Parts: sequence; C-alpha cells; structure tokens
Amino acid sequence: MIQRRMSIFCIISVMTFLTFVILLSNLVLPAKDPPSDPCSLLPATQVAKVLEQPFGPATKTAAPAAAFDRVTGTDCTYQTAKGNSRRLLFRIYVDPSIAVAKDAFAKLSNFFGPNRAVTGNWDAAYFDANHAIHVQKGKARYYLSLSPTGADASRAEKQLTDLATWVAGQL
Repeated sequence: MIQRRMSIFCIISVMTFLTFVILLSNLVLPAKDPPSDPCSLLPATQVAKVLEQPFGPATKTAAPAAAFDRVTGTDCTYQTAKGNSRRLLFRIYVDPSIAVAKDAFAKLSNFFGPNRAVTGNWDAAYFDANHAIHVQKGKARYYLSLSPTGADASRAEKQLTDLATWVAGQL
C-alpha cells in the first residue's frame, strides 16, 4: 500500500513539474519593436568602446528598399575624427512581420555570398564576403559594415559581432 502511494506521489510530482516547465517555456519574451529612432539602438559610446577609438554620433539617413520589397530602412553612419577615415555603417529595416523579415533576409543572403553563419541572440546571421555582418531578429533586419576593415579581419569580425550582439539585446 505504501509503495503504491509513493508511486502515485512520484507520478503526480513529475506531472506537476512537467506542467510547470511547459507553462514557463511559453513565457519566452518576443522581440520588441525598434524605437522610433533606430540609431539609438547603437549609441556612439558603445561603438567607440567596442572599436577602441572615438567615434562621433551617428549621421542618420534613409536606406533604400531592396528591389523585391518596399520597406525602406535607416542608415546610421559613425565616423572617426578627421585624419582617421574609419567608418561604421549600421543599416536597419523593420518589416511588417517576422515572416516577411525572414523571407527578405533569406532572399538578400543570396546576393552577399559566400556567407558564413554566425550564432548569437538572433534568428539568423552571417558574415558576407566583405566581412560585414547581416542579422535578422524578429521583425528587424540589420547590417554592420566597418570600413576599412583593417589588417586583422578576424578582429574586425569579432568587433562587429559584439556590436550586432549589443543591438540584438536592444530589440
């Protein structure tokens, strides 16, 4: 009798635990919509910290839409002080839905090959042939390109990954 009660108790305990785990797994936070000023997702202070040199505030301009869609984006261009012509381009698009963003991201990846996948806190990301990182997280698609890359491309890719991770954390 005691053994039967212990078995029932164990079954109930396991079922309760599994129910709790299933309920918590549904509480994963969805990506937030980007702010009205997308350049605020990547402050110049963060750019300077990661790239280890001073950068001025972003110059904000409109980014063109891809040939197959009508979504325009925002370009945020960061420049170093005069005499040192290093430039970071942060381009971001916000699509009407996650499905549209995934589809556009997949289509565009064909134009920037060969690509190397990058893991991180996003839905998909890759480095293109020019060492720029392309990221899709939720409804947002963004791109970070450093010019010139410098002699150490792997270091530049690490820095761009760090910046992309920062932006992903803001979304």
